[in-house]
Amino acid sequence: MPLHLIIDGYNLIRQSPDLLAQESEDLRWGREALLEKLAAYRRLKKYAITVVFDGWEAGEVLGNRDHFQGMLIIYSRRGEKADEVIRRMAAQEREGSLIISSDQEIRHYAERAGAAVMSAEEFSFRLYSAYVDGGLPETEEDQATWSGTKKKGPAHRDSKKLRRQRRRVKKI
Repeated sequence: MPLHLIIDGYNLIRQSPDLLAQESEDLRWGREALLEKLAAYRRLKKYAITVVFDGWEAGEVLGNRDHFQGMLIIYSRRGEKADEVIRRMAAQEREGSLIISSDQEIRHYAERAGAAVMSAEEFSFRLYSAYVDGGLPETEEDQATWSGTKKKGPAHRDSKKLRRQRRRVKKI
């Protein structure tokens, strides 16, 4: 099953200094800069990407969906936060999704639903690396982060669920 990235848009913008600078100029510019970077990332990695933005204060009554270079862009409806939309999508997609947000509540909910999670800060680093370098170099430090402890044997092995989630995240 192909991996589906579900991204908390404003959360990711606020974790990236260059995107945050664009957003401070104009909210629309920050969104457009993020979408351009994600489009380049999508061309490189070929993942399905959905970006969810808050529309709860000034959004449309029924919400709004748009497409940008093969990505689905969702603005939550008035009175609904993007967090609720992301939670709903995580529950629907489950193992086929990777939720990108630094919001702990969303991350815990997504993990309980069976989705893999990644912080917006970590994804911002990976996005920058892919965008600038054409790919994320694999370092020993990066390998140590995901390989767990150096102990051997089944008694020290992570659960199957955790290992599956790590494999999905490692693909990014």
